[in-house]
Amino acid sequence: MSSIEGTANVGGLGPRHFWALGLITVLCIWGGLALDALYLSALPLLVLGIALTVFDFRQVYFLMLASLPLSTEIELPGGFGTDLPDEALIVGLFLISIPWGLSRLGQFRRSFVLHPITLMLFVHLAWVYLCAFRSENLLVSVKWVLAKTWYVVVFYFLTAYLLKSTKDWLKFFGYVFVPLFFTVLVIMARHAAKGFAFAEINFVLKPFYRNHVNYSGILALFIPVLWYASQLFPRGSWKRFFLNLSLPIMLLALYFTYTRAAYLSVLIAAGAAWVVYFKLMRPILIAAAGLLIVGSIYLVDNNRYLDYAPDFNRTISHDNFGNLLEATYKLEDISTMERVYRWVAAMEMSKEHPWMGYGPGNFTGFYQSYAVKSFETYVSDNPEGSGVHCYYLMTLVEQGYPGLIIFILLSFVVLLVGERAYHQCCDPERKLVIMAMLLCTVVIDAFLLINDMVETDKMGSFFFIAMAVLAVEDLDNKGKKERNKLQ
Repeated sequence: MSSIEGTANVGGLGPRHFWALGLITVLCIWGGLALDALYLSALPLLVLGIALTVFDFRQVYFLMLASLPLSTEIELPGGFGTDLPDEALIVGLFLISIPWGLSRLGQFRRSFVLHPITLMLFVHLAWVYLCAFRSENLLVSVKWVLAKTWYVVVFYFLTAYLLKSTKDWLKFFGYVFVPLFFTVLVIMARHAAKGFAFAEINFVLKPFYRNHVNYSGILALFIPVLWYASQLFPRGSWKRFFLNLSLPIMLLALYFTYTRAAYLSVLIAAGAAWVVYFKLMRPILIAAAGLLIVGSIYLVDNNRYLDYAPDFNRTISHDNFGNLLEATYKLEDISTMERVYRWVAAMEMSKEHPWMGYGPGNFTGFYQSYAVKSFETYVSDNPEGSGVHCYYLMTLVEQGYPGLIIFILLSFVVLLVGERAYHQCCDPERKLVIMAMLLCTVVIDAFLLINDMVETDKMGSFFFIAMAVLAVEDLDNKGKKERNKLQ
């Protein structure tokens, strides 16, 4: 696993730096006491964080990974929001990576830059920037594009640089798994005190997760990673025993999220493992695309989708999970039918701006006037300002049909490259890593059918990390193949 040469160190911390930090600490404490501004005492931590980022961002990168499950959403003045501490670390890594990357362009392997995944990612970003330039609300789109950019730079390019071997990948796994499992134990204990009640799930997640969808998403995508990571440790070792013990706990935690999309995505990932094993990814993707096209034509023809409009008075929320499942297939569940309400609005919006959409991040600000009244539910006023709840439709609305096609092609390329890398790899350990990240991608792709979470820290980060690992593994296979030819 090596796509970029060199080390993560861009300098070194010597005795002078630590003496300087000590002096700053003393001065800040004195200043805080003298001015009755104790927050000044925290300034050395900021200085230390900046120093670590500048001199050795490898440690900051892994610290950022560890903070992903632990971060909490913070509302800021002016309608802004952020996730702390992970987003601060992501932005810091992004800012330092710009001058660092520009000074080391020659160390990036040309083959990585020209890899199909990287090229498709560049095309995706280029179209996003173009749509943002033509946006109906430029300010919203600029904020969205900035977040997208630092996600790609940090989670794709820095990951490709830092995760060079199976040992590095296991380090990534450990830094994410330990805090994630900690949150699982805390939430399970709190939920148990409430009798694992369906109605209580969103209340026991604070401060780690916004809602049960965010929580179930990171659990679902990490379950295949946990399964294959456990097999990288020797039989009989305490680490393998602990991971094998933690897997059923994670599955139980997933069950008690009461999230239908999470259940379905894990089942799809289990089936996808067999698809990859028997090299069936290409025909399956073609069949899925064909089914989607036929289904869309069927619903749009003569406005047939109107036949599935819900009964406003019977479409309600439920406090019992069994009732929720029953209401889902009867089209009487409020969360399901509210999704349909927004999906119908999204399709109507796509007719208005089919080529470049409304601009990134603009679905929420424009969809209400396109909604069809017969699909309205009790929560259609959308006070929390949530999105379309389908990333593919959101891409269609905000980036037009070209943007949707580009994103689907990117997703397909990642899956096909992952399958190819798995079968071309001869190292059993690397095969486990490839399958883990490939199934992680499958879970996310499935989740995006009824959620829009690529630009969130709990799921979007792993979306790009998996891409990077699969691209690097694919290039390593090619490098070994070329070296074997020369021998």
